Amino acid sequence: MHLDLTPEAILTQLGYTLTPQTLKQINNIMKNTKDFDKFSQHLPSFNDALAVEKGFIAMSNSEDYLKIKCNEDNTADNLSAFKKLVSHWADKYKLELKHVDNTNTYYIIGQC
Repeated sequence: MHLDLTPEAILTQLGYTLTPQTLKQINNIMKNTKDFDKFSQHLPSFNDALAVEKGFIAMSNSEDYLKIKCNEDNTADNLSAFKKLVSHWADKYKLELKHVDNTNTYYIIGQC
């Protein structure tokens, strides 16, 4: 079953308050991310899985992409599990990610 998530639903699922600014930002992200609609229905479950490893999906303030981020105070075991989870998810949904140097942050560029 394929679910089309509205911008408002995505914001809610990611824990954002619906405001004109957040709505504008998520719409820009959706337009900028290649084939966003082909994987967006999996974002809520992926965000839930990341939470177990102290990670989350958020809107970037500097680029028109969603980012996958891990809390900086994470243990080595959690960090390893976080990286494996991100890699597995990217492979499964054929996503192009951009790793931010010297951080535990990845931008979701879109599908390959």
